[in-house]
Amino acid sequence: MKFIIKTQRGMESVAANYIREALPDASVWASPMGYSGLVIVETTDENAGEKVLEIPEVERIIPVIVEVPAELEKIVESAERLAPLIGEEETFAVKTKRRGKHGFTSMDVNRELGARIRELTGADVNLSWPDKVVQVEIIGDKAYISVLPGEEFRKFTPDKIDARKLFRKVTLVQMPYWGDYKACRSFGEKIGRAAQAFEVKELIIAPKEKMDAFELAEFIRGIKVGQESRYQIQREAYPWKVEKVPVSVWDLYQVVRDKRRSKRLLIITDPKGPTLAEVKEHIARDMFYAKEIVIFVGSREGIPRGLFRFADYVVDLAPYMTFATEHGIPAALVSLWEVYEEYARRREEKA
Repeated sequence: MKFIIKTQRGMESVAANYIREALPDASVWASPMGYSGLVIVETTDENAGEKVLEIPEVERIIPVIVEVPAELEKIVESAERLAPLIGEEETFAVKTKRRGKHGFTSMDVNRELGARIRELTGADVNLSWPDKVVQVEIIGDKAYISVLPGEEFRKFTPDKIDARKLFRKVTLVQMPYWGDYKACRSFGEKIGRAAQAFEVKELIIAPKEKMDAFELAEFIRGIKVGQESRYQIQREAYPWKVEKVPVSVWDLYQVVRDKRRSKRLLIITDPKGPTLAEVKEHIARDMFYAKEIVIFVGSREGIPRGLFRFADYVVDLAPYMTFATEHGIPAALVSLWEVYEEYARRREEKA
């Protein structure tokens, strides 16, 4: 039996040493062809999979069913051996990870091998929630192919409520950080990264009064850098199209005037308000029906107290604790998502 073992990058040698201890008879190759995060194991031990999974450094284990030269024609031919593992009533998807230089792309493999398997089995392709996944791991001049349960790959399933339903209605109003230029930029990067991570409707940078233009410029420059870094990761990781969060600058008091006039839901996070647990039923319902949810986040100081009168909710997220500036956005959004999800799930169960 042969296995492809996946680890965190840099941990493959550590994992390989523990694998050798667990499987003394095994042939163990860490970083095959120089690719980190991989270990190839060949053994006759029938319990190898269970033993390897006892090693914390091991993240995934992929049993190899077919090993062929890394040539598109040979990979497609492997469908003859893979087809018996996929039932006619099942759905499948082909996923390819290619390492090295080849005369074809990962998409070529997915398309050609998928078409051949479908021809042989009559099974349908389902790229979102397949019953089986044909995993093709190409390492240099070899292709290692397996058939795995689709559950291993399901980050996004129909039983999970899509958090974007909430966050796409959220406008974040963030007071800017001021002071040392380097600190302004550093905090800006963290806030830009956080806002982009949640894919919110808009991020408004809202000074409450006149401030140093160059400090504000550094803060905004940091936001742009942080947003871009997160956006690039999202483009690689997500199966859907990701948009950059719009960023604007607006006076804090004018934001309140405009949003209040438009009858949006205004939420301020501040220790002076009731806890989220006390208002969760009402706030969850209001967020569910709101067209736009405007969340105000302080910086070195909190939101001015005079604005509390215009908010629909002033909420204390964590009594007796004060969040650091860069933690304001994640803390608020994760907390509000939890009460929103609970409410949305109850509605689904009643429907």
